[in-house]
Amino acid sequence: MQNSVILSVGDSYHLRSGKDNIMYSGMPSDKVYSMVQIKRKFAPYTAWGYAWNPFYPREQSKIRIDGVDIQVENVTPNEIRLRISQ
Repeated sequence: MQNSVILSVGDSYHLRSGKDNIMYSGMPSDKVYSMVQIKRKFAPYTAWGYAWNPFYPREQSKIRIDGVDIQVENVTPNEIRLRISQ
């Protein structure tokens, strides 16, 4: 089963329970796009987290984040269309 997801720059999506969040961060050039991978940890009375920003060549249509396979259907400077494996 796969979910279709459209993210505009700054939009985030939770991959699934126990997995990371991702955020589309646009295209710094016409040949590269970027996704932010966000890890969050929760403890009593506090929450903390960290993130990193991997860059991918525009031609790369299959990526894997936190063990989840993602098919990139289309990417523009303003949005990205994904199919996310469940």
